[in-house]
Amino acid sequence: MEEVVRPGPLRWFWYALGGGLPPRFRAWVLHDATCRTWQLRHFARAFAQMSLVAAPVLLLVPGPLWVRLLAVLLGWLVALQYALFTMEEAVEHRVRKAGFPPGAAQAARNELHADERAAAAARYAARYRAPEP
Repeated sequence: MEEVVRPGPLRWFWYALGGGLPPRFRAWVLHDATCRTWQLRHFARAFAQMSLVAAPVLLLVPGPLWVRLLAVLLGWLVALQYALFTMEEAVEHRVRKAGFPPGAAQAARNELHADERAAAAARYAARYRAPEP
């Protein structure tokens, strides 16, 4: 098992913007895509991307501040919707860029939660599946 090395803030920002990381961060990329909070991490990366557009809109576009704030808010809502809809594909793409085979992130998440899913399936079967007479 590879050692998980976390990138520094600048490398993380580059990674959040879609850039690749050096091979020594390969294990961290898989961890980033499979840990318990992988969805929150995906939205953190989306916020980093949106901040690059929001700052110039707030600072450079002429007009009342409330109009600029609403424009940024509505843009963020649309962007967050797209981030939600493309979450799994975007995370799989990041994992593939790190050198893992396609589907590695989903397979790792399934493996992490296999016991929980088996227990839930057993509870479901015990409750809703009638024994054969």
